[in-house]
Amino acid sequence: MPDTIQGPPPALPATFRPGRTRAVLLTAGTALFAVITLIALLLDQLNPGERVSFVFTAALLAGVLFLLARPKVVADETGVTVVNIVSRRRLEWAEILQVNLRPGDPWVFLNLSDGTSLPALGIQPGIAKQQAIADARALRALAEARSTAAPDAPRD
Repeated sequence: MPDTIQGPPPALPATFRPGRTRAVLLTAGTALFAVITLIALLLDQLNPGERVSFVFTAALLAGVLFLLARPKVVADETGVTVVNIVSRRRLEWAEILQVNLRPGDPWVFLNLSDGTSLPALGIQPGIAKQQAIADARALRALAEARSTAAPDAPRD
C-alpha cells in the first residue's frame, strides 16, 4: 500500500469489515444449519436423541462460521475498536503508530505505541482486494489525522 493518502479521512464513526466474506460466511452458516436440521427432521429412522445430535452439530458448525464473520474495525472520535474472531480491543488514537497492509498480508496490522503489532481482521484483502486497500488507506488517514490532533500524545 503506497504511503500517499488521497483526499480527507472519512467521516466518523466509520466501520470497516470484509463485506463479501461476511455475506458468504453468514449465508453458508444459515444454509448449513437449515439443511442439516431439515435432514434430521425428515429422516424417519432417527430417534429423538439422534435428531438433537444432528441439530446440535448443525448449530455448532454454523456458530463457527458466524464467529469467522465477526471481525470488524470501528473508528470513532476517541479511538478504534478492533473486533477479531474471539477478541475485542479498544485503542486510543495515540496508541496507533502505523497502519500496515503490505502485499501478501492476510489483513491489516496496527503497530502500537507499546511496541506490539495488532492484527485487524476487519480489513482483509481476501475476496475484495481493492476495498481492503481503500479501507486500510482510510484507517491510516484517520490514524494520522487523529494522532497529530493530540500533540501531547507520545509518538515513538
